[in-house]
Amino acid sequence: HEGGIAGALLAPLKLAFALTLTFLGILVVAWTIDWVFVFKVWPEGIERLSSILAVDLARGIDLATRQGGVPDAISGTANFLYEVVFRATGIHDMGLRFAEGAALSIPDTIVRNSYIAIRDAIEVAMIGTQLLGVRLATLALMLPLLLLIYVIAAADGLTQRAIRRASGGRESASLYHRAKHLQVAVAGTGVLAVLVWPAPLDWLLIGMPLAALVGVLARMQWAYYKKHL
Repeated sequence: HEGGIAGALLAPLKLAFALTLTFLGILVVAWTIDWVFVFKVWPEGIERLSSILAVDLARGIDLATRQGGVPDAISGTANFLYEVVFRATGIHDMGLRFAEGAALSIPDTIVRNSYIAIRDAIEVAMIGTQLLGVRLATLALMLPLLLLIYVIAAADGLTQRAIRRASGGRESASLYHRAKHLQVAVAGTGVLAVLVWPAPLDWLLIGMPLAALVGVLARMQWAYYKKHL
């Protein structure tokens, strides 16, 4: 049973578990898209993915600098994800050890041969993980803008709701629920597309339209809020 104390204790664990699974799912999707483009689409292969990482890193640092934030947070997030996924699991150290060319036992030789066979795929995953970290950190810099527009839109929507109720205007629970669900769909789809998009991103061109669309939906949601406040 999840009521009372048990529910209070399990809630943070359930949230952490859900966030971890969500991150792993996004990471796998990003890896898959990177593998497809590197090995099937781009003639330059890994060099193209590395250039995307360099461009997004530079743009993220520039955005952090203009907002008065800490530029190192962009590269720090990328390095942190790399540490968790590849250093903590031993994959990074395994590659360094195999590159030394020292004599290995039979099991290690088998593992080394398997590692060498998929070395390019592992390198793509490493670069893709760092790229995901850069975009997560840069996306966090866009959250204040998104929250500001949402608050303004919600306030305007509630004002329109009060005017409409005082004038005897119609209410619409269906519009309220549709706008609410569309916000979740737009935000979720937009975030996922930004994180896995296989090309350099211009954050201002992406963030402004996304925030504006969420603002329009938020205004509609609260303008047609039917229950009494």
